[in-house]
This record gives sequence, C-alpha cells and structure tokens, in this order.
Amino acid sequence: MNSQHFANITISLPVFMASLIVGIKPLPNQELSPPECRLAKWNLPPLVNSEPKKLPVLVPRVPVTCCQEDISCLDQATYDDKKALLQSIDYSLKYLQTEQAIMAYQKSQITRERVDQSLQRFRQLLISTKSAQELHAAIEKEFVFYQSVGRDNKGTVLFTAYYEPVYLASRQPTKEFRYPVYRYPANLESWAKPHPTRLELEGADGLQSGRGKLKGLELFWFRNRLEPYMIQIQGSAKLKLTDGTQTTIGYAGDTAYNYRSLGRSLVDDGKLPLEGLNMPIILDYFRKYPQDLNIYIPRDRSFVFFRETHGKPAQGSISVPLTPERSIATDKSLMPPGAVALIRAAFPYINNSNKIEYRLVSRYVLDQDTGGAIKGAGRVDYFLGTGEAAGERAGVTVSNGQLFYLLLKP
Repeated sequence: MNSQHFANITISLPVFMASLIVGIKPLPNQELSPPECRLAKWNLPPLVNSEPKKLPVLVPRVPVTCCQEDISCLDQATYDDKKALLQSIDYSLKYLQTEQAIMAYQKSQITRERVDQSLQRFRQLLISTKSAQELHAAIEKEFVFYQSVGRDNKGTVLFTAYYEPVYLASRQPTKEFRYPVYRYPANLESWAKPHPTRLELEGADGLQSGRGKLKGLELFWFRNRLEPYMIQIQGSAKLKLTDGTQTTIGYAGDTAYNYRSLGRSLVDDGKLPLEGLNMPIILDYFRKYPQDLNIYIPRDRSFVFFRETHGKPAQGSISVPLTPERSIATDKSLMPPGAVALIRAAFPYINNSNKIEYRLVSRYVLDQDTGGAIKGAGRVDYFLGTGEAAGERAGVTVSNGQLFYLLLKP
C-alpha cells in the first residue's frame, strides 16, 4: 500500500480482504471445471451420524480419482517448481522434531510419527515421479484422504488468502510517522487478565500508547493508522525505511482476544449493506470518512506484538518460513500443524493481459500457520507471498472448495 495521509488514503485491497470476508459471494466449488467433472465425488459423502456435535472434523475417504478431461484435479504447478514444495516439506519435517510439535500432538488421535512418515513418503514420491499424473496415481495407492467436514458438514471450505505487505516506515517517530507497531512486552505474563483491550492500550486515535503499558515498546512508526493495524492482521511485513535500508517484522505474540472484523462492524452499523458488499464500496467509504478508522479499529479488542526479523522470510505459527502458494493457515483444532494437505478451489491469477482470471486448481500444501480469523473446519487461509502481485491476488481470493489431509494408510 502506498503510504498517504488520511486525506488521500489508499487502502491495500488484499490486506483489507483478510478482515473483510463478509458479504462477498464466494465462487462456487467447481464453477470452472468441465461439465463432466462437476461431480459429487469432491464433496463429503453423507455422514451416518446426523448429530452435529458428534460428527468428526476429519473424515477418512477413498482418494478422489481424476476425471479424464479434468486437469484441474492435478497439481500441475508441482513440476514447474518442485524445489519450493520440497523446501516447504523440509520445514514441516524440521518442525515435527521440536518440543513444540511434541506438545501439539499430545492430545491428537493422529500421531506425530504418522504425520512424519507421511511427509517422508510424500517427499520420496515427489522426487521419484516425473509428472503430476504419476504423483497423483502413487498417492491414490498409498495414502488415505482425510477430508474436512467444512462449514456445512458436506465438505465445503471457505478459502481466503493472505500475504506479506511492503510498507514505508521509520525507526524514529516524526510529525509524519506517528503510528507505531510494538514489541512483545517482557512482562506480559504478569499483566492482569483479562488483558487490556486495544482501546485501553493505544486510545481511540491510536496515539495514546505513551501513557500506558505500551510506553517504550514502539518498534517502527508509520504514516497512517491503517498500516500498523493491517500488519497485525497479516502477521508480518517487509519495511522500506526512511533511512534507505530495508527490514522485516514478524508476529511475536498477542493479547488473546478474539479478532473482530472491520467489515462486519460496518455492516452491523448500517454503514454498508451486506448484500453486494465489495472492495470498491469499502474503499470508497473510508476515502469519504477516514476519521471512522478511529471508531472501527478500536472495536477490535485483539492486539498483536512484533519483533524485527532482519530480512528473514515471513514465518507461520510453527516458526518456520512460509512458502508462497504452499503454506496454509487453519484452525489447529482440526489437525495439529505440519501435515501435507490437498486443497481444491478457484484461485485468482494474473494473466498475460495483466488481468485477474480464476482457475480451479488442486494444490499440495503444508499446514504451517494459523490466524485469529481462521476458525473451525470450514476455513483456510492461503499464503500467496510478498509484494504487490501477491497482494492483488490475495485481495480477490474468496471461494468455496475442499480440504484433504494426506496420511499414509495404516
């Protein structure tokens, strides 16, 4: 996002999308697939137990066989950049050997050892196979597909996307750069609970931190209030500093409040209609009423702290680098982190005419992150990388699809 004063504010579409999935109609599951492949096989088979509270969140099922003419069933991108997927697998394998992973899997019915063995075998198949068709066939023989029940107990999962924004920032406060992000407080564990809210920590205008618990924790300063807030939603950022250098910041902790969407608040107040809500409407609203940021941002009680990461890649919640288009964020009550998964949904791409077009794709990914707005079996956030192009795509990623975890047959 180009940094500008509130009088001429420009809001990054993709960053804003992460907090504004209300009111935007997702693309249908298989709108872009050939007619002969619009089959119920991608949906979850009917479940015998009809009591929602007793349903599992993951259901084992036979692998989904590709239609003869449905190339979207295959992860064609795997063989365009096999190195990236291998690197992402290695990050998960490294994580699974940590104490953090041991603790994460203690209460799971799926063992850490099975996930590790599944990743190892998937990696071997990825190296030994020569095509997407060959890899898919090998996985069908050796793996069980554990499908998420989704939002509707039929397997429907809502996909959004996130990315690492690039902003201009200052190491020192100035008349122009007044809005900070903050370091993790060393004494946060001793803070009384419930923790202070965003409003109590930084004031309605975002400029009152010097009077309370955030004093002295300022890390970097920005030219408008929206940028540091959006970094809190995205979890990381690349910064171009006023002294000509560059650096990065990443998630360090939070105050444990549930995140509240700005878009939902605008709809609830009748400022914008839910039906037909889109990004131009939202952007136009804040261009007309920039002062309303001081009304709606404080309503989100959650607060995120950061650390300077000195140019390191954006990291997920398991402290490994996120890989563009190979890392996802999910609710970890669904599956402990690190596992390989298959996602299928319509995602936006920038074509040769520099226009956005949607393609229904299947993609092998690693579950390496989580997020405050990613709750339940029906939500996945898809990491698209760093910078403007990733941001353009993330901003229009809202579609229904399916999520399958891949584990070796017992």
